Amino acid sequence: QVQLVDSGGGLVQPGGSLRLSCAASGFTFNMYPMRWYRQGPGKERELVAALSSVGFSDYADSVKGRFTISRDNGKSTVYLQMNSLKLEDTAVYYCNVALHGNNYWGQGTQVTVSS
Repeated sequence: QVQLVDSGGGLVQPGGSLRLSCAASGFTFNMYPMRWYRQGPGKERELVAALSSVGFSDYADSVKGRFTISRDNGKSTVYLQMNSLKLEDTAVYYCNVALHGNNYWGQGTQVTVSS
């Protein structure tokens, strides 16, 4: 079955960096767009970044120029490189794939930006 395993979160100071990973299995990874979402304290879940199967990427305005989404099809893994982190980036980050009308989610990884 489809499985997404998120990792790489942690505690970081403002201006720091983290790289999140999402290991996927149970579907033909290289054929599908992958997305990262986040949900901050008391906020709605929001789309952060998306990457198509052929390499086109898109970002939320709030992270443009700071975050980079990438994928390694050989490892069935999608990454989110986060630089210049801000306090407002604190959230649980979730990997997502939409397959045949269904949304699948990773378990989430906590990112806390704090001084």
